[in-house]
Amino acid sequence: MRDGHPAYSQISRARRTRALALAAVGCAVALAASACGDGGNDASADSKGKPSASGTAPKPGAGQQPGAGRQPITIAFGGDTHFEGSLRGRLASPSTALGPIAKTLKAADFAMVNLETAITTGGTKAPNKEFTFRAPPSAFTALKAAGVDAVSMANNHGMDYMEGGLRDSLRAIKKSGFPVVGIGKNADEAYRPARFTVKGNRIAVVGATQVMDDHLIQAWTATADKGGLASAKDVPRLVQAVKEARQGSDYVIVHLHWGQEMRNCPLPRQQELAKALVGAGADVVVGGHAHVPLGGGYMRGKYVHYGMGNFVFSSASGATANSGVLTLRLDGGKVAKATWKPAHISGGIPTLMTGQAATAELKRWNGLRACTGLTAKPS
Repeated sequence: MRDGHPAYSQISRARRTRALALAAVGCAVALAASACGDGGNDASADSKGKPSASGTAPKPGAGQQPGAGRQPITIAFGGDTHFEGSLRGRLASPSTALGPIAKTLKAADFAMVNLETAITTGGTKAPNKEFTFRAPPSAFTALKAAGVDAVSMANNHGMDYMEGGLRDSLRAIKKSGFPVVGIGKNADEAYRPARFTVKGNRIAVVGATQVMDDHLIQAWTATADKGGLASAKDVPRLVQAVKEARQGSDYVIVHLHWGQEMRNCPLPRQQELAKALVGAGADVVVGGHAHVPLGGGYMRGKYVHYGMGNFVFSSASGATANSGVLTLRLDGGKVAKATWKPAHISGGIPTLMTGQAATAELKRWNGLRACTGLTAKPS
């Protein structure tokens, strides 16, 4: 399947009042750093649930036994995020780069978005690809300041600047210590989960992409001896990654890039993959790519969201400006509650909707569940 981006012609296509910090930065969450003794990425959390930063004084609860005394937590997800066009200038003031939506992200105990860009100022543009995205390492600073705790770079723009861009991205990940999944210097790193402890809850996050241009699949897919992205096209490998992430975890989140642009119902291959991942032990399966929101709901007691839509996206307009924040409440090993907060993108930045507009958009979003096979409540 080609990238194609028919939608880009019209689209042309963060809390942190609490210090964000990793419990062992070199091993914690940078997939580019391979010196992790447990083979994974680990971050502890402060008493309010946010991962606490390297070099800062430990906060109450930071040393608690993982999995012990677990408290309910909230996890927030935003969709496709890049810093192209008018958004590039916002990186000059990273503390406010994501605008007012940061308040919503900071309010959650853990937040994640899809970072749909290579992190490089160099590299060579991918051949025969109409839309290529890249951003400087300050993108990580902006995301961190906005309350984002982790991102996936496994998507059809993660290697837009090919091998040189990949090397730059991995260096930036390692230097920043920012938690990134779905990319690495080899397949083991790309499929490796980032691990966090939030209010006593052990969380593992895996990222992979089901979307890559046909002519770039070989070059972009991470293998045993080559860097790249975790591919969701290799279902057995991804299922194995989820099973491995399940070990020692209270919750497993799988972040996917999947679906078809501008289509607001999931493809059969999305539904099949979701079933396989839930069967392998995923508690939450969430992702995007379509640039418009899709429906979400429960599958065998686990939560699946087929498409988050755009989030911080410079060219969003019309239908592709429909956005939102998905907030999940995790309690007692279950996804106890799911809330969709509708947002509208203007100038590339999402703002939560209010009043009648929010009510109408929430009703519309709930209607999208009809073609998903998912239920509004756990069965």
